[in-house]
Amino acid sequence: MDKIQHTTMQTNGINMHVAQIGQGPSTILFLHGFPQLWYTWRHQMLHLSSKGYRCIAPDLRGYGDTDAPPSATCYSALHIVGDLVGLLDGLGLEKVFVVGHDWGAVMAWYFCLLRPDKVNALVNLSVAYTPRNPKRKPVETMRAFLGDDYYICRFQNPGEMEEEFSRVDTARLIKKFLTNRSPALLRVPKAKGFGGSTNSPITMPSWLSEEDVNYYATKFNEKGFTGGLNYYRALDLNWQLLAPWTGVQIKVPVKFIVGDLDLTYNTPGVKEYVHNGGLKKDVPFLQEVVIMEGVAHFLNEEKPEEISTHIYDFIQKFDHVST
Repeated sequence: MDKIQHTTMQTNGINMHVAQIGQGPSTILFLHGFPQLWYTWRHQMLHLSSKGYRCIAPDLRGYGDTDAPPSATCYSALHIVGDLVGLLDGLGLEKVFVVGHDWGAVMAWYFCLLRPDKVNALVNLSVAYTPRNPKRKPVETMRAFLGDDYYICRFQNPGEMEEEFSRVDTARLIKKFLTNRSPALLRVPKAKGFGGSTNSPITMPSWLSEEDVNYYATKFNEKGFTGGLNYYRALDLNWQLLAPWTGVQIKVPVKFIVGDLDLTYNTPGVKEYVHNGGLKKDVPFLQEVVIMEGVAHFLNEEKPEEISTHIYDFIQKFDHVST
């Protein structure tokens, strides 16, 4: 881990913290999700840099040591993709391989939608592409079909979830998120709260150490959760801004990997979309879909060696087009 270098770069009007390792001619850009940081990619960065790749993992806008504008209107897909384009330009990179997870996967889809010229190939984890429905905004759709207690709906009101999170020890909150293995819809009534009973012990899996949890908790204690929550709060804003791209296909080579216990994969309609031709229709250069048995949402930490191998095996096929 001490071989990973840390720098701060200016991009798109913010200061962005970037973790880097490796000197290879081809570059992999890793995009993390919620509630995580560049750190979620530590295993993949070490593995793939040893294979000759330059690996870059920023703390995305709102996270860790990167700036966090307070307003949710500063967290649209156009902002995040703009941050990434500026980052690559600042590093002198014309084209990269992209690997995303959770919200990082969502932004990776948008990156490929808006700037396919920057992407050699994409390996996306957990979150399948969601094509824009021109008739209905995403949050109202979730409220109608999944209910007001659905976690994304609960995240919508500024300040409300931050106050709820503040009642729980941050390390415990991180453990609750990372160790969740239930494929069921995540519904959290206000009366219950996200922390649950503070008396109930949380069993730590072998792949997650107290040191890992403390790294996350320290950064979230410093930064707070508003930046990460603002991605959820910008869902309807994305819907508005991306209207011109309605129906546009994502035309980069893609490998999609998800665990069969992942709550996103078990959201109603997702499995049918992935397996019955919907994803292939919207992402015509989809090459592979991998369903990992007995694996939950944070698969790149739960199964680091397998994920690293999946990434390496796929991007090798396209390395000749890298710059």
